[in-house]
Amino acid sequence: MEQNLLDIIDKRNVPKHIAIIMDGNGRWAKSRGEERTYGHKNAISAVRNAIAACAKAEVEYLTLYTFSTENWNRPEDEVTTLMTLLSESLIKESDELISKEIRMHVIGEINQLPELVKEQLMNVVDITKNNSKTNLVLALSYGSQKEILNAVKDIAKEVKEGKVELDSIDEKMFENYLYTKNIPPVDLLIRTSGEVRISNFLLWQIAYAELQFLDIYWPDFTEEDLFQCILNYQNKERRFGKTSEQIIN
Repeated sequence: MEQNLLDIIDKRNVPKHIAIIMDGNGRWAKSRGEERTYGHKNAISAVRNAIAACAKAEVEYLTLYTFSTENWNRPEDEVTTLMTLLSESLIKESDELISKEIRMHVIGEINQLPELVKEQLMNVVDITKNNSKTNLVLALSYGSQKEILNAVKDIAKEVKEGKVELDSIDEKMFENYLYTKNIPPVDLLIRTSGEVRISNFLLWQIAYAELQFLDIYWPDFTEEDLFQCILNYQNKERRFGKTSEQIIN
């Protein structure tokens, strides 16, 4: 009998925040002789799998790299398809988010999104705000370098206006100017498709995250894949700059 991976996860040591770079939709579609947009359409089931797995494993935060600032440079028909899929998904999945007590958040340059999509996003954020189980964070029109640059500008402006003392600026304060100011740092970052890079995603927030790169395309991602990543995470010793002896003591 095949072992259920969820049953052997130590619930006392589950990552509080998992972030996923959902990569490989286009290549998955091309391997099947289809257009790239076919991959995006078939990626929705993998999103459901990731959300369901996090809920079952009692992960508090799941951040999905849904659309980057660089993705605006893709072919117009692909961008249009992605925005349409996002709009349709928000309508279809909102009841499911409510019934499963999932709270949705959005980070990124939201004002760059089409007005209808922005309105739908804010509506789902509002109607799920009292949900108390898994927090689903969608990174949309998101770029970490831009996020950090905006934070620097905001702090510089407040220093200039006398609202902030230069010597009071530290890591904790800086984090309050990021999109993720009310979200804990990432414990586990997962990227699918076999690519080994971060792609301008949560650069500040992953400072001490465990990184796992999977040789599968995103549409093939299952609940078991996420459970296995959690088990791999639990086999790592997180030292945060200390020695093993210090952690043990």
